[in-house]
Amino acid sequence: MSAFRLPDLGEGLVEAEIVQWHVSPGDHVVVDQPLVSVETAKAVVELPSPQAGRIASTLGKVGDVVRVGDILVEYSEGGEIEKAGIVGDLPQSAIKASPAVRAKAAALSLDLSRVKGTGPDGTITLQDLEAQQAGGQAENLVRLTPARRSMASNMSRAHAEVVPATVTEEADVSAWPATEDVTLKLIGAIVSALQAHPALGAWYDAKAQTLRLHQTINLGIAHDTPEGLFVPVLRDAGSRSAAELRRDLDGMKRKIADRTIGAADMLGATFTLSNFGTIAGLHAELVLMPPQVAILGSGRIVERPLLYQGKVAPGRVMPLSLTFDHRALTGGEAARFLREVVEFLQSGKSSRHG
Repeated sequence: MSAFRLPDLGEGLVEAEIVQWHVSPGDHVVVDQPLVSVETAKAVVELPSPQAGRIASTLGKVGDVVRVGDILVEYSEGGEIEKAGIVGDLPQSAIKASPAVRAKAAALSLDLSRVKGTGPDGTITLQDLEAQQAGGQAENLVRLTPARRSMASNMSRAHAEVVPATVTEEADVSAWPATEDVTLKLIGAIVSALQAHPALGAWYDAKAQTLRLHQTINLGIAHDTPEGLFVPVLRDAGSRSAAELRRDLDGMKRKIADRTIGAADMLGATFTLSNFGTIAGLHAELVLMPPQVAILGSGRIVERPLLYQGKVAPGRVMPLSLTFDHRALTGGEAARFLREVVEFLQSGKSSRHG
């Protein structure tokens, strides 16, 4: 009997979640026929069969997390189909429960793997199901998607390594036309400020206690999705036209939506923009991912009375939050950078550069 194992999916990925089986035990498959779809931290990947043959068993159910090297499919050889079918039942039989208990658990949407059995040899009883339901634990447990597990790991790393500090400001954007491309305007402001204060776009090496300055500006653009946070990188933003930047921004959204975005698309950012104001919020203490030393957040644009030459008039302001790594930058450096951003946004300068 031969087996198909979860292959190395590249980009440092070591695990995946089963999202759909395309074959069942007893099916005959040909080379390159899809076997199973799995979700990594970045994309849904369809895995093809490396050989022709008959499926003896599929190991793992939808929602299971498997690691590189784990067996996913066993192929029958000779007359071993029936024997292999028994092997395919082992993952389920590892949970000791009667058919009645399994049916009751399915009706209650309870995950038997999370129920502690009190019967003989750990067998799960109907009373165990009732106790689990009364505790309300199963209903409140939500499995993190691969993208969210990756995000959780990154947030833990940021919390452990960075010494964050945040400065805030507001930009008067009353003169902006209704058709203003807010994201491109913010990119233009960041590029202008980084050209004047390149240390904000550096990488900090804590062990060597050095700042690595960069010749190009690679902007991470945060995207909120139901699956988790994605931060693809806009390459060489300082020398691109507005049309080129908008094309790439739209391409990012499409790749995130259809889950074709790869890990390589999210590496190498020298500065990050989070336009969380498109959802809600004014100011924020943002999470900064090392080795970057700064991230800018733009809040919700609000209307309020403003004072112009001694007279009160209606206006519009954009709240801004700059979180920086205080190990690498001073408060003065951060404040001067933020002032440059505000002056650009208020100057009426075009977001086109390069």
